[in-house]
Amino acid sequence: MTAALAAAVETALGRRPRRLSPLSGGCIAEVYRADLEDGDSVVVKSASQGDLTLEAFMLGYLAENSALPVPAVRHAAADLLIIDYVEAGDGIDDRAEAHAADLLAALHGITAPRYGFERDTLIGPLAQPNPWTESWTAFFAERRLLHFGRVALEAGHLPAGTLRQLEALCGRLPDLIGAAAAPSLIHGDVWGGNLLVRGGRIAAFVDPAIHFADAEVELAFSTLFGTFGEAFFRRYGALRPLRPGFFEARRDLYNLYPLLVHTALFGGHYARSVARIAGRFV
Repeated sequence: MTAALAAAVETALGRRPRRLSPLSGGCIAEVYRADLEDGDSVVVKSASQGDLTLEAFMLGYLAENSALPVPAVRHAAADLLIIDYVEAGDGIDDRAEAHAADLLAALHGITAPRYGFERDTLIGPLAQPNPWTESWTAFFAERRLLHFGRVALEAGHLPAGTLRQLEALCGRLPDLIGAAAAPSLIHGDVWGGNLLVRGGRIAAFVDPAIHFADAEVELAFSTLFGTFGEAFFRRYGALRPLRPGFFEARRDLYNLYPLLVHTALFGGHYARSVARIAGRFV
């Protein structure tokens, strides 16, 4: 057990952990399950860099403004975040996909007058700029594709030629996307690692990257790593019908965003995927 971390948890909660067990999934922090002396369990995130209060803010925002299940925040400081431990560990089966569709369709029904958010947020360890913007294509072009393209270029993970492809693509977005849907509140980082599943139900969504966007961005990302499939889209489509052309074109366009995030972090085949998709449309 890390004595300093145990002491920090005790100071924050007034109860000392009897055990700290490492958990996977930390991107900007070390993550532990802390079993407390009174039998309660929490998740503890400890970071030497960054500011964990932003994650706490996003979880709190979802808890207060939506019905999306998220862990409750017990304590939030820049270097220490403590949230509820949620019993889970099951795989995402058809029942869980249908339940996720119900939850995300309800979340996407929460709208705003413009795209963006009241403050910048994070996706993983990267800053996610969210200035309020009237035009969806302008927001998606400048604050998502070009912003993260430049971040990836500066990291040495994206060729300059691919950034030029993205710049050309952004000029075509109004025609490629067409009339965008109303700004919807999205979780922003829906993949299997951020879903806690138990007994065919979604017990919680974690690690949000919230903002108001075309909800199709969320749907596209859910297919990138095979998180959801037919059961999800059958149920979601019954609640919020998809506009024609999503699977044929817009899914690839919108997946450029998470692919650029992964390119900025990891490079490699993600950069090649960005170039392949951008080349399809320019």
